[in-house]
Amino acid sequence: MPKPVVVILCVGLTPAHLGAHTPHLSRLAERGFSSSMQGIVPAVTTSAQATMLTGTLPQEHGIVANGWYFRELGEVWLWRQSQRLVQAPSAWEIARRTRPELRVLKHFWWYAMNSDVTATVTPRPVYHQDGAKSPDFYALPAELKTTLRDKHGEFPLFHFWGPTASILSTRWIAESFRTACAAVQPDLALCYLPHLDYDFQRFGPTGEHLSRNLRELDAEAGKVIDDALGRDATVVVVSEYGIEPVDQPVFINRALRRAGLLEVTANAAGELLDPGASRAFAVCDHQIAHIYCRDRAAQDAAAAVVADCPGVASLHAGAQRTALGLDHARSGELIALSASGAWFAYDYWLDGRLRPDFANCVEIHRKPGYDPRELLFDPKGGKLRAALALCRKKLGMRYVMDAIPLDAGLVRGSHGRPAGTLADGPIIICSDPAWAKPQYSMLDLAPQLVRHLTA
Repeated sequence: MPKPVVVILCVGLTPAHLGAHTPHLSRLAERGFSSSMQGIVPAVTTSAQATMLTGTLPQEHGIVANGWYFRELGEVWLWRQSQRLVQAPSAWEIARRTRPELRVLKHFWWYAMNSDVTATVTPRPVYHQDGAKSPDFYALPAELKTTLRDKHGEFPLFHFWGPTASILSTRWIAESFRTACAAVQPDLALCYLPHLDYDFQRFGPTGEHLSRNLRELDAEAGKVIDDALGRDATVVVVSEYGIEPVDQPVFINRALRRAGLLEVTANAAGELLDPGASRAFAVCDHQIAHIYCRDRAAQDAAAAVVADCPGVASLHAGAQRTALGLDHARSGELIALSASGAWFAYDYWLDGRLRPDFANCVEIHRKPGYDPRELLFDPKGGKLRAALALCRKKLGMRYVMDAIPLDAGLVRGSHGRPAGTLADGPIIICSDPAWAKPQYSMLDLAPQLVRHLTA
């Protein structure tokens, strides 16, 4: 029988990071090999993961960004979790045609719900009726959740995302993954370690924080690597993208609104984007923006507006999206890529007093675009507001955790564009030198997994 495979996704890791601060990852590369890996557009989490696990581009698997405009609903949704959104067969689905008994563990990789894997673990907060949010996670089978919670305690959700995101969440994932593997005995196991994402977006990919973050990630990756090698598994380490320094936010929706293309509706929560009434609006996701246009006239008008926005590198319409691998019905009629050093902010309000009440909050589901400011405390009283909100929570009172800044200039790292050099893009490391090839593409991983698992 083929060896089991453990795939560890170390977010933000690049070939340039291997060295003195990554002893476990470097030893794995010396045991087998390491290589740069040609990424995709957009270089974002869900698109990259879907490509690695299906061997297809977004225009085939349909994951065109971390979220998109669901035209049937007239709503923007990011971070959906159903695997049925992926429109191409996974590596394990193909391998099961030969090995129907193949066991798969998906541990914090995306599209973990409504899945055909043997076992899955993913963050799943509890949203209480009174508006409070509590840490929690989902696991299938149900008894796996009990096993993990009994041994490792509650998943530290507030260290997984938000201004208090830290190594604690990555540590919990790494340690609980070993427990899950022992319980499930998978042939293919996927583990997600997000740690580098946090400070690299907060402060940029270089600086005093770099060596500390690499050492912290490497220590947790080492736990997973040692456990996998101890079970005689083939170990593969991959990443989704590298993170580049940025200093220029691009407010594409404000430009569309000033041009009379984007509409809002106002209520007690402030101004809210009205996608159905808008002639054109953008779903911003790091360094890519999908611009949804009602008709050709709106598309032409939006193209003229966006082309004049400083920080926009290129604009792709209709069939031109094919060159990006994004010619799909879920994509915007226009796709904008930012210039190097720039990123797209979702903000659409023109008067700060009319901003929506979630603007200063960690709210990944209501914001119609990705907001990296959620990793930061507002320097103008954010920590104090958070402390007061926690006091209200402990007293059983309603509260708003509005600790996030509005200043987009505070963000120092982003991704989504193709990497400037291979050394600054995704990486693949493998314990088996037989997996080596002159150059890897993100499209190559799924076929290689199938070959290995069905050998």
